[in-house]
Amino acid sequence: MRYEGSVYRPPSEAGSLIIQLTIGCARNNCTFCAMFKDKKFRVRKLEDVVEDLLMARKYYSRIKVRRIFLADGDALIVKTPDLLYIIEKIKEIFPEVERISAYGAPADILFKTDEELKTLREAGLEMIYMGIESGDDQVLKDVKKGATSAEMIEAGLKLKRAGMVSSMTLISGLGGRKRLVEHAINSAKVISAIKPEYVGFLTLMVEPGTELYTDWRAGKFELLGPYEVLEEMKLFIENVDSEGTVFRANHASNYVPLKGTFNQDNEYMLRQITAAQKAGNFRPEIFRGI
Repeated sequence: MRYEGSVYRPPSEAGSLIIQLTIGCARNNCTFCAMFKDKKFRVRKLEDVVEDLLMARKYYSRIKVRRIFLADGDALIVKTPDLLYIIEKIKEIFPEVERISAYGAPADILFKTDEELKTLREAGLEMIYMGIESGDDQVLKDVKKGATSAEMIEAGLKLKRAGMVSSMTLISGLGGRKRLVEHAINSAKVISAIKPEYVGFLTLMVEPGTELYTDWRAGKFELLGPYEVLEEMKLFIENVDSEGTVFRANHASNYVPLKGTFNQDNEYMLRQITAAQKAGNFRPEIFRGI
């Protein structure tokens, strides 16, 4: 297997075989993200991807590979016939595979027709991870996400129509102090409209080299403290209506680990937040990580 640069994958893909179908991120404009700044985006040659699959098969000759994640940041941007070809090769080389997944930017999802997405799902592309980041249009504009809340909803519903499992990511604190309320409530509205299978919350950590880091150092952006982050989370949970969605906010960046299922565990998670605030029981900054 050959990897180019740092390789990123969702936390739930920790046990998956990672195959780089693309290098980097096609847009790479988000002010908070430093993940792919050292790469120039390109789609890899299909023969090189197949070579990697064959190398991985040889390496894992005695291990059953159950899950494969197609990296980097924009695998869904690849032309549908090429994606279908790679999926076919995956199943040929790893007949035991149970799940194939990838990141999908809202624009990439919207660019493909319903028929294309359904065909990809039927071929074996089961799960798409979409970074919503925020449901507030002003926050989305400020961080240069390149999509509106309406487009996020449209993309999420398009995945559901295709029968794909969707996992959506949001970022606590992304609106700073100025947009705390709007970020929380409007994010809840987007999730309520989509009702995805999974929702994950990270907590913002500003990284050197990003535009947001520069704004923070210049006093143009105010980071939330742990108490405020939990106030924001309270607002989100109080306003979300997404029955059956599995919720996780137990990433290393989160001040307080939370997990449950909407809507049945909402009250339980709200009690956890209140207890953590009263006790001041937050993960120390030194132990937080991206």
